[in-house]
Amino acid sequence: MGEILKVDNINVYYGAIHAIKGVSFHVNEGEIVTLIGANGAGKSTTLQTISGLLRSRTGSVEFCGENISRLPPHKIVERGLAQVPEGRRIFLQMTVQENLEMGAFTRDGASAAADMGKVFAQFPRLEERRRQIAGTLSGGEQQMLAIGRALMSGPKLLMLDEPSMGLAPILVEQIFDIIRTLHENGTTILLVEQNAQMALSVADRAYVMETGTISLSGTGTELAESDAVRKAYLGG
Repeated sequence: MGEILKVDNINVYYGAIHAIKGVSFHVNEGEIVTLIGANGAGKSTTLQTISGLLRSRTGSVEFCGENISRLPPHKIVERGLAQVPEGRRIFLQMTVQENLEMGAFTRDGASAAADMGKVFAQFPRLEERRRQIAGTLSGGEQQMLAIGRALMSGPKLLMLDEPSMGLAPILVEQIFDIIRTLHENGTTILLVEQNAQMALSVADRAYVMETGTISLSGTGTELAESDAVRKAYLGG
């Protein structure tokens, strides 16, 4: 398994605020890697920098061996890196099917049509509601749609930003079941999640972020059993 993503010494600022401070990590092909940490630790900012929505003043982001640090976001999507944003950000006035079609805007019609079938097989509820206006879906269904829309771009790496946010516990379980299934089907995943317990339960490897830096790293199991992580993030 080779490296699919390599983040090297990124430093990101919001005006005078130094939000990301020398962060480096990598994701190997076929892995689930998670970034955990408190709200405001810099997890989402890191994902947005990888996606090209924010720029680092230093360092580089390499995807499949190419430096993508200066590429515009749509070119990064074309190369096979898709992000499911925090808060889902689906197109509320469009139908479920139209949302999925928007996810395939960088692709040709034939391959996108085949992937539509795969998404509906993965999410039968979305197929049942394909003509329904997306804004009328439940929170869990909207999260499924946001994941399905990202899958329509044919990603080599899927980045998920807080997929369990605002969902009832039973729906959180469903979303993490979906993450496990995607992984079993060969999808490489970079997961940002405040629910550290759930994130570590699915992760091959994990990094802990604190105030814009990476303070700990290890396998998901190692960090789940770490006294420091248990005390700070797992309530015990």
